[in-house]
Amino acid sequence: MNITGTHFAYYWICRRKLWLFANGISMEHTSDLVYEGKMIHENTYQHRASRFTEIEVDGIRIDFYDPFEKVIHETKKSDKLEDAHHWQVKFYIWKLEQRGIEGVTGKLDYPTIRHTAAVELTDDDREKIVSVVNEIEIIINAEECPPKEKKSICKNCSYFDFCWSGEE
Repeated sequence: MNITGTHFAYYWICRRKLWLFANGISMEHTSDLVYEGKMIHENTYQHRASRFTEIEVDGIRIDFYDPFEKVIHETKKSDKLEDAHHWQVKFYIWKLEQRGIEGVTGKLDYPTIRHTAAVELTDDDREKIVSVVNEIEIIINAEECPPKEKKSICKNCSYFDFCWSGEE
């Protein structure tokens, strides 16, 4: 299985969510928050579709890539999961490097809070990505779903009802 940016982000957010998603249990289509994020992505930077390129590499899709400046642009609704967002963009940069595209950087855009964050990939990050990819493969190939963990983000997760129905 090709590891995607979604897999990589879910690794940092919740291992259970990662396993469920990778094993075909998708709840994103039931979430108003996911829908809102999709609308922000599609409607906020409309000029990008004409200026930048959408590329697909090894099963990952980078929506906005500026091939002249070598910058990946990733739009997110909120910075509450900024660490996962950074690692997702670092994963994209790493994937492009694997294909011989050097000197790529990233930019996280949070239009609803008018915030941007630069993303660069270090040698330590490259080592960490290799390790995380191996861990992701172990998690998604496991026979059983990882146990649920109570986190502050659970109540806004599209898998909340799946994981916590019947719980007090």
